[in-house]
Amino acid sequence: MALDVLLGLQWGDEGKGKIVDVLTPKYQVIARFQGGPNAGHSLEFNGIKHVLHTIPSGIFHPETLNIVGNGVVIDPVIFKKETDALQKLGVDFRKNLVLSRKAHLILPTHRLLDAASEASKGLSKIGSTLKGIGPAYMDKTGRNGLRIGDITREDFIDRYRRLVEKHAELLAHYNYDYNLAELEPAFFEGIEHLRSIPHIDSEHKLNHLMKAGKTVLAEGAQGSLLDIDFGSYPFVTSSNTISAGACTGLGVAPNKIGEVIGIFKAYCTRVGSGPFPTELDDEMGEKIRQIGHEYGATTGRPRRCGWLDLPALKYSILLNGVTQLIMTKADVLSGFDTIKVCTSYMVDGVESDELPFDIDPQYVQPVFTDMPGWAEDLTGIRDFSELPKSLTDYIAFIEKELEVPVTIVSVGPDRKQTIVR
Repeated sequence: MALDVLLGLQWGDEGKGKIVDVLTPKYQVIARFQGGPNAGHSLEFNGIKHVLHTIPSGIFHPETLNIVGNGVVIDPVIFKKETDALQKLGVDFRKNLVLSRKAHLILPTHRLLDAASEASKGLSKIGSTLKGIGPAYMDKTGRNGLRIGDITREDFIDRYRRLVEKHAELLAHYNYDYNLAELEPAFFEGIEHLRSIPHIDSEHKLNHLMKAGKTVLAEGAQGSLLDIDFGSYPFVTSSNTISAGACTGLGVAPNKIGEVIGIFKAYCTRVGSGPFPTELDDEMGEKIRQIGHEYGATTGRPRRCGWLDLPALKYSILLNGVTQLIMTKADVLSGFDTIKVCTSYMVDGVESDELPFDIDPQYVQPVFTDMPGWAEDLTGIRDFSELPKSLTDYIAFIEKELEVPVTIVSVGPDRKQTIVR
């Protein structure tokens, strides 16, 4: 059986959590393959909003196995808070949640290093979530990291202390004041909690499950335009957010990938610093922010808002091999007389529909096409045929430009507000 991949095609916050929750009944396994608690996947049902940071979004389906893969970095403190919240809702997560032994840990000193590094950059800061993600991945690639499998070893504390000493030397370089003694009790409480969750060799488990014919969905975090290699570097995350990351983040071969499901908003948003060609730094952008409740699920920071960017979407589709598209937040654009779509860029005076090396506004200017908006409230619509014509024309235009079908349209945050074509 092939493994399907679901990921974001923009700068994150596309609505992956809700869509995974909607699609989970089709799958027997949901697996996170990269990122850490810098992700915030929001799900809403029964009038309650849930935000997951590390745990796969299939956790509310008790019959579905949820795997945190080797490509994920785990903060024991945040992970415990996340499972505590699930327990209050009556979710017996220990029955359907497992952790890869090869997933790396985020230490308190990783978070301190993140904050110290970001503070030292001043106006050049990259907009880190300050969750310690970057320093944890740096230790992973530097071959210094600690993994889930290490917490069951007798010498875990010794390994922890040695790594903390390395971090202390780096923090001294930044001249950064901190009190590690205040942070460690919660960390070690989180470590004890992690020991109570089943640990597995996830690469073996997943391949056995697929061989047995089980359906598997790999869940990505962040967005394709934040990929460490192909995103708007250096304003990116520290992992591979594209479909290839599912191979390395779960231990599955490229020929095992089936459908690649790409999610995008009907407009664009971005949190933190970095270039954003279609950004609306005006009343229109603020209007979209307010209607769409565009504030980070992890940080609470206001998201920057702008029009849909087709060259950027084409780039993400190219990198990921996307086979079907899901458009979210179509309801947010209700009431706009005119909707603009970026169809190309002017790059050094030449028009192009390809994403260039640098998308900074001084090098790139978006070229827009105007389209008629729609006034109807979409939140109660459940059938594609009932959508206003201007919206179906908008979708048809996008499909023609991107050459990939839009198979699902989301018209609200609740799992029921989802139209499958």
